[in-house]
Amino acid sequence: MLNPFWSSLKSGTDIRGVASEGGGYEVNLTDDVVKRIAWGFSFWLAEQCSVTADQLMIAVGHDSRISADRLSHDIMAALEKTGAKVLDCGLASTPSMFFTTEEFGCQGAVEITASHHPFYRNGFKFFTKDGGLNSQDITAILQYAQDGVRPAEKTGRIEKSDAMERYCRRLQQIILSGTGFEKGDMPLEGFHIIVDAGNGAGGFYANGVLRPLGADITGSQYLEPDGMFPNHAPNPEDQAAMEAVAKTTVACMADLGVIFDTDVDRGGAVDSTGTAINRNRLVALAAAMALERSPGGTIVTDSITSDGVKSFIEQKLGGRHHRFKRGYKNVINEAIRLNQQGVVSPLAIETSGHAAFLENYFLDDGAYLVTKIIIKMVNLRKEGKQLQDLLLFLQEPVETAEFRLPIQEPSFREWGGYIIDQLRIFAEKQAHWHIAPDNYEGIRCTLGKEHGDGWFLLRLSVHDPIMPLNIESNKSGGVHTIIKELENFFTQCEGLDITPIQKFITS
Repeated sequence: MLNPFWSSLKSGTDIRGVASEGGGYEVNLTDDVVKRIAWGFSFWLAEQCSVTADQLMIAVGHDSRISADRLSHDIMAALEKTGAKVLDCGLASTPSMFFTTEEFGCQGAVEITASHHPFYRNGFKFFTKDGGLNSQDITAILQYAQDGVRPAEKTGRIEKSDAMERYCRRLQQIILSGTGFEKGDMPLEGFHIIVDAGNGAGGFYANGVLRPLGADITGSQYLEPDGMFPNHAPNPEDQAAMEAVAKTTVACMADLGVIFDTDVDRGGAVDSTGTAINRNRLVALAAAMALERSPGGTIVTDSITSDGVKSFIEQKLGGRHHRFKRGYKNVINEAIRLNQQGVVSPLAIETSGHAAFLENYFLDDGAYLVTKIIIKMVNLRKEGKQLQDLLLFLQEPVETAEFRLPIQEPSFREWGGYIIDQLRIFAEKQAHWHIAPDNYEGIRCTLGKEHGDGWFLLRLSVHDPIMPLNIESNKSGGVHTIIKELENFFTQCEGLDITPIQKFITS
C-alpha cells in the first residue's frame, strides 16, 4: 500500500508533484524520486510486455515547463541504466508520445507535463501501444518506486528522435486526405488561421502543420516555449486565454483561431467572429463531426454538459447522448466499453477540451481535434458555409456558474458521498425539483421555469477535497434563483465550506 508521500504524487491517471521552487511549496519531485519513478515504470512495463527491461524501447518527451530539462535528464538517465533504448523526443506534445508506439514500435512512452497547472508543478503521463495508463497502473508504478524496485543495471543508449517532425507530417496528411487533396497540394491556401500556443508545446502546429499546407498564420502568438507562461494560462477553459485568441483572431480578420493547453492533449477554437468554440460549443461541434461518419452513434460526455447539448445531439444530429462521469479517462473508458458491447460510440469528450475519437485510437489529442475542425472549415467553404452554421440550433444557457466548495472533514470522499446522499433525500421532497435519471456521479436536478429554469449538479472532485457545484439557467437571474433554492440545504451542511455560495448570494 502506498504511504502518504507516494500517494500524494498520484493524480488520477497521471503522476504530478512540485518540481520547482517559487510556488511556495516544497519540491517533492526530487532527482531521487524521479529516478525511482522511471525505474518503477520500466519494471512495470517489462512485466506487461513479458520481456526484460534491456529489451525495451521507450520514448521520452516534455512540455515547456522550467523543470523539464532536469526531469527529462533524470528519466532518461535512469532508463538508460536499465539497458533500454531511449528515444529523446525533446519538446513534444503528449499525443505525439503515444504516436511513438506506432511509428517507432516503442513499448512505452513518457511525457513530462503537468498540463495547465502552475509553472512550479510537473509530472508524468505514460503510454503503451494500448493508450494511456489507468489509475491502477499508476498505483503499481508508484508502489514499485516506493519499494525501491529497479531492473538489473545494464548499459543502454539514448538517441535523438525526430518524432515531432513525423507527427507533423501525419497531421498534414490527415488534412490533405480530409479535404480531398494530394501530397504537394496547398489545401489551406486562402485561409488565415491564428495559433495561440500559450507558450506551451503547441507552437509546432503553426509552422509544422499549417504553413506547409499554405495557411496564412500571420498574427499567431505565444508560439515560443516559456515555462513561466508569461502571457496567459495555456488552457482552453481559461477565460483570459480564450479572450486573447479571440481578440487576435478578430483583429487579424482571420478565418479561425485555435488554442492549445501546455502539452496539446486539449484544444479549443474561436470562429471568425471571435466567438469561442470551447466547452459546450466544442462538444456540440465535435459531436457533429463524429456523427457524420457514425450516424446514430452514441456520444459520451462528462457530467456537466448542458441540456442544450443533449437536445442538439439527439434532436438535431440524430445521435444518442450518454452523459457520464467527469474526468477525461472516465469518458474514454466508457466509450471503449460501449463499443466493446456493440454500441457504436465514435467520440468521448469532456468539456475541458479533452476529445478522443474512435478513428484516432480514442486518444485525447488537441492537435487532432483542431485538425478535424480545420478540415470541416475547408469543406464547408466549398458549400458556401462557415463553422458557426453547424451550431445554429444549439441552445445555449443564458447563465452558468461553478462554485467549488471545500470539504473540511479529513475523510473527504466519505463525507462528500454523505452530503450527496443527504441532498438526494432533500431533493426528493421538493415538488418542483426533478432528479436526472441518467446521471452517473453526484446528483443532478432540473428546476422548472418559476424556480430558476435550469439545472444544478453537485459532485465530488476527481482528485481534490472539493465539491464542485455547477449551475446553468436559461434566463437572466436564474442562477441566483437556483442558489436560493439550494440555500436551505447548504446552510444545514456540516463539514462543507459554503463561503463561495454565501458571497454570491450577498453580492
